[in-house]
Amino acid sequence: MKPSDIQRTNRLADRALEIEWEHAEHAGAMAYFARILVLATMPHSRPKTSQFQRTNGKFTMTMVAPDAVGLPFGSIPRLVLAWLSTEAVQTRSRRLELGQSLSAFMRQLDMAPTGGQRGDITRLRNQMNRLFASTISCSYSDKDVGYDGRRSFLIADKIDLWWDTRRPDEQTLWESTITLGERFYQELIDHPVPLDMRALKALKQSPLALDIYAWLTYRMHSLDQPVVIPWAVIEAQFGSSYSATWDFRCKFLERLKAVQVVYPKVRIAEVPGRGLKLSPSLTSVPSPAHRHLP
Repeated sequence: MKPSDIQRTNRLADRALEIEWEHAEHAGAMAYFARILVLATMPHSRPKTSQFQRTNGKFTMTMVAPDAVGLPFGSIPRLVLAWLSTEAVQTRSRRLELGQSLSAFMRQLDMAPTGGQRGDITRLRNQMNRLFASTISCSYSDKDVGYDGRRSFLIADKIDLWWDTRRPDEQTLWESTITLGERFYQELIDHPVPLDMRALKALKQSPLALDIYAWLTYRMHSLDQPVVIPWAVIEAQFGSSYSATWDFRCKFLERLKAVQVVYPKVRIAEVPGRGLKLSPSLTSVPSPAHRHLP
């Protein structure tokens, strides 16, 4: 095992112990995510086009971005959305204050304010530009009852960032703010998916692991009997850039192991030749206030 892999495993284990010892609410680590982006997830790697689509049964999520900007991908937009969603749910406000220092905001995402082409500052600004330039369209079609519905969202209506990327520790005269889109904000307030921010930070090296963790936490809030989900269905929801289903299956099971370290109470097992069996489990964040989630 490489030294970097050992360090990553140790950090994962340390976060798992923190989660085991202290509930997220008591630790000040409660986080929330948008249900629509748990049901169908954003790109894991850089898309080849400016349109992206994922399906989950009768639900379809489509993201479209300007060609000159491109779609968001990877872990960074997921961490940014988790922070924005958490602030919106906790403050009950569309207008969110990001602080007067770029480095202070980045520390909340567990990122280092490093510059350069490959530095975290450049990567963060790039992914935020992509995220806020994108339009999300969600559709639900049920032919059995003759229903077709569609909703479109902008993550943010207004963005005012006063950060100087050359001096990330320097406080600015004006507060950097983001005003969430009204429909996206209402979706967050109506259907927040509670998560543990410590788990998100522990899994940040893999966007697939982040998606699996959020999905399992969401499902366990309402699962009352075992269910087997075929691999083809799971791949339609989580994977779109794999050469074959078996390749996706191997990658998914590999990332699932990391998720189970920070969420050991989840009961999930592979059914050979079929898919994954989910059994009712304690939720990652056992918050009774959110057990009404569908």
